[in-house]
Amino acid sequence: MRRFSRRPFRIADSAQQIVGGFLLAGPFVVTEEVWVLAENMSTVQTLVTVMIVFGVGYAALYKAAGRDPDDEFDVGGIPARFLSLMLVAYGAVIVLALAFGAPGTFLAALSGLERLVVTAKAIAVGSVFSVVGAATADSVF
Repeated sequence: MRRFSRRPFRIADSAQQIVGGFLLAGPFVVTEEVWVLAENMSTVQTLVTVMIVFGVGYAALYKAAGRDPDDEFDVGGIPARFLSLMLVAYGAVIVLALAFGAPGTFLAALSGLERLVVTAKAIAVGSVFSVVGAATADSVF
């Protein structure tokens, strides 16, 4: 029989993640240096950045906060709290980038496909900071 943690994952936890994720993502979405950096990143660097986001998110939720992922409700074998964290970390950056028109502003000289690729890289960079804010808000509050 599976036991669940004393404090199960709730919708309020996602709300806290959203606040933290947006809070730290905002400054990086509107910083030209992030977009220039993304434009010059290789595919390998982008994949390493994605792995960093997943690693930091997992460590913050389950190592630093002392939670046991086996104690939590899961979706397809992935703890719901971690899945929510990844959706928030990347989603906050995507929403802000599109709401502010950042790809069109910083990548105006690129073609459609090039702009899409660089935008994905910039999202990966911004998510490094967003995941820290989202995980911290989830763990602290």
